[in-house]
Amino acid sequence: MSVLVYIEADNNAVKKSSLEALTYAAKMNAGDVTALVTDKAENLEELGKYGVKTVLQVTDEQLSSRPVSAIASTIAGAAQKAGANIVVMSRSSTVDAVAPRVGVKMSATVASNVVALPQTDNGFVVRRGVFTGKAFADTKLEGENKVLTIAKNALAVDDSAGGSATVEAFSPEYGAKDFAIKVTDVKKQEGDILLPEADLVVSAGRGLKGPENWGMIEELATTLGAATACSKPVSDMDWRPHHEHVGQTGIKVAPSLYIATGISGAIQHLAGVNSSKTIVVINKDAEAPFFKSADYGVVGDAFDVIPKLTEALKKAGV
Repeated sequence: MSVLVYIEADNNAVKKSSLEALTYAAKMNAGDVTALVTDKAENLEELGKYGVKTVLQVTDEQLSSRPVSAIASTIAGAAQKAGANIVVMSRSSTVDAVAPRVGVKMSATVASNVVALPQTDNGFVVRRGVFTGKAFADTKLEGENKVLTIAKNALAVDDSAGGSATVEAFSPEYGAKDFAIKVTDVKKQEGDILLPEADLVVSAGRGLKGPENWGMIEELATTLGAATACSKPVSDMDWRPHHEHVGQTGIKVAPSLYIATGISGAIQHLAGVNSSKTIVVINKDAEAPFFKSADYGVVGDAFDVIPKLTEALKKAGV
């Protein structure tokens, strides 16, 4: 069994979610793990610490905007070159569009939102999060070729393999329609901590009463080293930028800690955050639905609780 892992990078650094995908591939006890990188990234030989033997690096500027058809062709070509029958990718907006296309090109079965290592005692069975994280499904994948997209935070990153990977240039072959769609502009999320990659998230809703009160949320986030987020009504009212909107129609996050302040907990919001490992809810309404999904809850006014929490964290040296 040989595995190819598609790697995404940002600001010349491999994303944490892609390191999780590498960890997943290494723990599958694959014979060889090959990484494919189409973004600009440095120190790729260090991926050997995650069990990678070879890194295939593509430097074609046409891929900088991540055109999905061309990326799919690149992944399928790299899998063929590496002799890999399994492709592993971490879920992202790009991967969600690319994975099914790779499945078609490789005549492979595709499993999305995988949350655990495969069971191979009786075929090849993976556990997937379904119904927006409310349940799990054990899915048996038939056929030799398989494509897996891994849910964020499904596995902790493990760099204990040691060693150094060999980096090779790779020039894929493209089809006539791979660049049929022209990307004219790409706007990236700004900020020191990108929300989709954040391990800690501080979020707030209409309970903050207005955009002028967001300073205390930002201060708490800065103290924790967390990303900031918001509910859909908040972004709809332009209190916060739309790229901070988490929920069913926004960004879906799976941090280790999600702090929700002044958010009632409508099902649409829960659909985007219920994969979080720990959820803390702060709301002055003791009947707020979000408390039913919380690991910890604080019944209190955000304007009283948040400043005291931030002050306590600073005193504790967090």
